[in-house]
Amino acid sequence: MTPTNRELLAQGTGNIISGLIGGLPITQVIVRSSANIQSGGRSKASAIIHGFFLLISIILIPTLLNKIPLSVLAAILLVVGYKLAKPALFKKMYDLGWKQFIPFTVTVLGIVFIDLLWGIGMGLAVGVVVILIKSFQNSHFLHIEDMSNGVHKIKMTLAEEVTFFNKATILNELDSLPRDTYLELDVRKTRYLDNDIVEILEDFALKAKERNVDIKLISERGVQENPPSFIEFFKLRPQNI
Repeated sequence: MTPTNRELLAQGTGNIISGLIGGLPITQVIVRSSANIQSGGRSKASAIIHGFFLLISIILIPTLLNKIPLSVLAAILLVVGYKLAKPALFKKMYDLGWKQFIPFTVTVLGIVFIDLLWGIGMGLAVGVVVILIKSFQNSHFLHIEDMSNGVHKIKMTLAEEVTFFNKATILNELDSLPRDTYLELDVRKTRYLDNDIVEILEDFALKAKERNVDIKLISERGVQENPPSFIEFFKLRPQNI
């Protein structure tokens, strides 16, 4: 696969040169690429050869090209477009789950009924919302172990990215812990921990003493029982646990 930076540099350079000589802007077209692949193209050379064929045809037989009915070109585009968005593709996206299917569907509908820019923008917006919902739902994992001597043993493992969107979820989870609980807080997999979450842990540490809740903090920097201050513990590198 062509590196994206090289592709952007090539397109930018080509557009500058095309503009200087009065030509039209150039871009990579997915329909032409798809037709190339369907015709058996397997390497980058196929795209270059395709471009040369177009250039040679425009130079040598422009009159003949103008005699091709637009209805014929439209039929070709319809066939290629159908292969790009055939029902099997919609079924595949549906099988992947609603988090994939909804942004895909919104993008297609936006492109069809409004225009390309609006469709892509709407798809991106819905995709961001889905990511935020997923992040909100997957902030932590709980594992409740057996209860011995009247003490509840609960292990809470925080996700890799914990932001302020997860504040309410984690706060409710901590507040719902029963009295006489032994809490193992595992942040070894956490790479980003928002300051709002650290403040929640700091406030909970004070409540824990009143509710006889012991906290065992497990991180890549070691294990600490009932840390006196979560803010001080995460202060050195709060974004890289």
